[in-house]
Amino acid sequence: MDWGTELWDQYDIIEKHTQSGLELVEKYVKFVKERTEIEQNYAKQLRNLSKKYNPKRSGKDEPECRLSSYQSFLDILNEMNDYAGQRELIAENMMMNICIDLTKYLQELKQERKMYLMDAKKAQQSLESTYKQLDSSKKRFEREWREAERAAQYAEKTDQDINATKADVEKAKQQAHMRAHVAEECKNDYAAQLQKYNKEKNQFYFNDMPLIFNKLQDLDERRVRKVAQGYILFSDTEKHVMPIIGKCLEGITKAGTNVNEKNDSLIVIEQNKSGFERPGDVEFEDYSQGINRASSDSSLGTPKGPMDLLGKNRNKNFWLFSKKSKPTVTEDFGHLPPEQRRKRLQQKLEEICKELQKEVDQSEALGKMKDVYEKNPQMGDPASLASQINQTSQNIDRLRGELNKYETWLAEAGGRGDTLRYKSHTFNNNGAHDVLSPDGAHSDESTPDPSQAIYAEFDDDFEDEELTAPIGKCTAMYSFPGASEGTISMQEGEILAVVEEDKGDGWTRVRRNNGDEGYIPTSYVTISINK
Repeated sequence: MDWGTELWDQYDIIEKHTQSGLELVEKYVKFVKERTEIEQNYAKQLRNLSKKYNPKRSGKDEPECRLSSYQSFLDILNEMNDYAGQRELIAENMMMNICIDLTKYLQELKQERKMYLMDAKKAQQSLESTYKQLDSSKKRFEREWREAERAAQYAEKTDQDINATKADVEKAKQQAHMRAHVAEECKNDYAAQLQKYNKEKNQFYFNDMPLIFNKLQDLDERRVRKVAQGYILFSDTEKHVMPIIGKCLEGITKAGTNVNEKNDSLIVIEQNKSGFERPGDVEFEDYSQGINRASSDSSLGTPKGPMDLLGKNRNKNFWLFSKKSKPTVTEDFGHLPPEQRRKRLQQKLEEICKELQKEVDQSEALGKMKDVYEKNPQMGDPASLASQINQTSQNIDRLRGELNKYETWLAEAGGRGDTLRYKSHTFNNNGAHDVLSPDGAHSDESTPDPSQAIYAEFDDDFEDEELTAPIGKCTAMYSFPGASEGTISMQEGEILAVVEEDKGDGWTRVRRNNGDEGYIPTSYVTISINK
């Protein structure tokens, strides 16, 4: 059973039902979004609670920390922190797999539905236009035939009038003949228009509108299938990241799998089927045979006519997502995880060093150019270089200040800010670049290679530095992509060495056998610390 056959005269019902279905999808998306906000707030409160009751590092050496009851309490806090991480993952997956996906699909359904309703409106307007032409030709036929009858009666009356001349009789007969001919042409035109209208009306009721209604039915069933998948994802998302609680959400899954789009369509049909038959053809009204003219309005004025079948499409306001605000980026990269922050600070230091080396090279070039100008005035004015030399000197001072600032931040972040040995540079009054000798005295030697980096090689003390010894090992319970900077990927079941414990932020630093290091979510692994 389909809508085009069973609901051929229920355009308004179909329009309202499909609109209601789209609103249901919007309502469900909003419901899931609010659920994700609850999960995020819940996870944040759990993390704060765990952090509040977790003793500081200085307190872990207290005697009572060795008590089993105290250790159990610490285990509870760690489990609570891991549980918070799972709730955050639930919120993220629901937002990606349900809210964003359904919102995109909903926009596609709206555009498709709008197109079908426009096609229905065009078909209605075409049928109405043909009906107006039919009505006009019928009225003209009626009018011309009445004129022909009056002309015939006048010709007969004139012929019987003994006072009428032969010319008057002939003129009246000619007029009656002309009127009869015009009426016959109008009759033929009316018959042609009626045939055209009946053909288009059959096309409208038996082909065009059923096809559009069936397309709307297919759209609605696809919408029902998609939202049913969203119902199932609502449960599967949580079950996927919470295997330890197993089957606590199977009831929701069962509710989602019980959705049947075909049964929904049957219910709509049974509730709204009118049982009326399609209207038959409009009969030909032959005024020339004296047949009483039927009212044209009665044949097409029923609620099942083309003027009444289609309703008006009403515009709807749709709920919009607001975009999430991005985290505030700080100059010292304090918004990043520790390892990521250290790397970014190292990169920033290298960038500053390269830029500083360029400025130093520029200063050396300007100093040499100034010496050339002083020795050969015809080549240029040395004073013309003063502004460039001054600007370069200011740039070098500024970059050195930034270098010191980032070195300080790197040291605060636990990085090895003193591992690079930099050459000190000064500038004489002429802008020439001098190098300080190891004892601090000025040397007349210039830098042997201008392309040499401003810093030398790593200190010898750090060249042979051993990697930090692992404090334990961990086994991955789930796969982790490690797409963010500072993190490392892992596969389910993989064993990694633990280099640094979770400091309360939900991340643990690990190392592979090949030396790769990075951070992973603590809740994704089981950790065993060496005694």
